[in-house]
Amino acid sequence: MHGRGTARKPVTAAAVALLAVGACDGRPLALGDVNAIVMTAAPELWAHVGEEVMVGVEGRVFTVRDDPAFRVSYEDPAREAWLRVRLLKQQLVIGAPSDPWMVPVLSRAGEHREPVDGAVTFQVPDVWSKGQLVTALLLPDGSDTDSAAEMVRQAVPALQETFESQYREWVVGKMFVSGRDRELARTLREEHGFSLLLPEVYEYERQDSVHIFLNDNPNPSELIRQIAVTWRSPMPEGITGEGLLDWRAQVVEGHYDFPQVVNTERWFAGPERFEGREGYRIQAVWENPPGEYPAAGPFITLAVRCPGQGRMYLIDAWLYAPGRDKYEYMIQLEEILGSFRCLDD
Repeated sequence: MHGRGTARKPVTAAAVALLAVGACDGRPLALGDVNAIVMTAAPELWAHVGEEVMVGVEGRVFTVRDDPAFRVSYEDPAREAWLRVRLLKQQLVIGAPSDPWMVPVLSRAGEHREPVDGAVTFQVPDVWSKGQLVTALLLPDGSDTDSAAEMVRQAVPALQETFESQYREWVVGKMFVSGRDRELARTLREEHGFSLLLPEVYEYERQDSVHIFLNDNPNPSELIRQIAVTWRSPMPEGITGEGLLDWRAQVVEGHYDFPQVVNTERWFAGPERFEGREGYRIQAVWENPPGEYPAAGPFITLAVRCPGQGRMYLIDAWLYAPGRDKYEYMIQLEEILGSFRCLDD
């Protein structure tokens, strides 16, 4: 049973001795994934608030099911295993200035940080390994367990927002490491009346009135990202989910390399403003038809009305990434969809 005034589990002598190693120039390179977050806090505090922190930070995202946006784990700093997992790329440490696992973080920060009325959050790179980012939630010294737990609870939404925004920034930066294909965007704009900003690694093909943008690197059996753009003119009177799916099915049948059936057991659809224009959005799961190879993945389809051109556009983005965390690639597709512009002004 844990409660107010419970004594902390002592940190082993080996752990204390090794805490200082991170300050030397011999720090190893950080391992692990950017979307995997290791959390450290005193066990008695974690017993009070750990589940809320885990659920709050991991977030949820719909891809082919409800998945965590981040993979989160907790490690007791008194255990030897912590000395290994503290080397991973993403760390969240929670504690007071006198806690042994907080001391090297504060030292690396190089500034005096002392929470007065509540918790203080800050980030420090390369504490125990190079290429690492440590997010610290610093609590006032002498806080009892209940008050410390409440401060942690209040900090969770901001922590999740920080991890989310930084992960999106990392994904977009990685996505465009090959460069932005501004020449393609210019060609689309001048010759076809719309534009998309894609990484230079995407291949472009025009099939009649359907424009296909494909990235199947490194291997199409492992990863495919594809976007299709087409339009109808004059514009249909309205936009409905069923009508948009029928339109998508026609594009799939005539222009995709293999058939896709939409799983309508769970899908999200509804009107959406796009750059001030009337639009409609569907997010659901495509599957190969029964009897075919059992492949599936998420897709996002947008309909956007551009009255100045007399066009209604369909922009369809789909992903095939079996056995992979899909959130990174969904962010990539959303970034490309968000770059769409029709030239009706």
